[in-house]
Amino acid sequence: MRINIAIDGPSASGKSTVSREICKRLNYIHLDTGAMYRCAALHAKNTHTNINDEKQLLNMLETLEIDLTEDEKVILNGEDVTDEIRTDEISMASSDISTKKVVREKLVEMQQKMAENKGFVMDGRDIGTVVLPDAEVKIYLTASASARAMRRFLENQKRGIESNLITLKNEIVDRDYQDMHRKHSPLKQAEDAVLIDSSDMTITEVVDEVMRIISEKI
Repeated sequence: MRINIAIDGPSASGKSTVSREICKRLNYIHLDTGAMYRCAALHAKNTHTNINDEKQLLNMLETLEIDLTEDEKVILNGEDVTDEIRTDEISMASSDISTKKVVREKLVEMQQKMAENKGFVMDGRDIGTVVLPDAEVKIYLTASASARAMRRFLENQKRGIESNLITLKNEIVDRDYQDMHRKHSPLKQAEDAVLIDSSDMTITEVVDEVMRIISEKI
């Protein structure tokens, strides 16, 4: 029996990393919705779109094509932008553009279509509440702002991206506020989601706990 798994949570809580590991264990497909919003932000930047102008946003969305490959590459309009969408600038821009109703409607439609056949792990901010409200397993993965800032700092180091730990923490706190207080689909824990605080857990410990929850459902 194949199911859909929704993993929600704030920025840098480890959602994508945990989702990828779950996919490896179950031979499922990972749908990184955060990467999709980052693509929208990057495309808006590249096309000089004023995201506060709905007409410009709609025109931009008409030319937005996103492919998430099985080997975790993110393709925007035929170009590999896997690393480009992970900069701090695009991270904040994606939080801004995700507040726009027309953007969310377009991407949610894309995401729901992708997951129709089951066997997907989808992570983001509103998967369990909006995108896949009928997902058989829902996880809300969180961690302290300090722990998340350190993870993002180490991730940036690995990618060769310069960053400042204090700045990263401040940006994470700001993004949490934006995500939780936006008008459309704010970040919140679904009523039937299982809360996991990963502040003091290793990735393996988190994955093991999620797998235990999944095994109870399958």
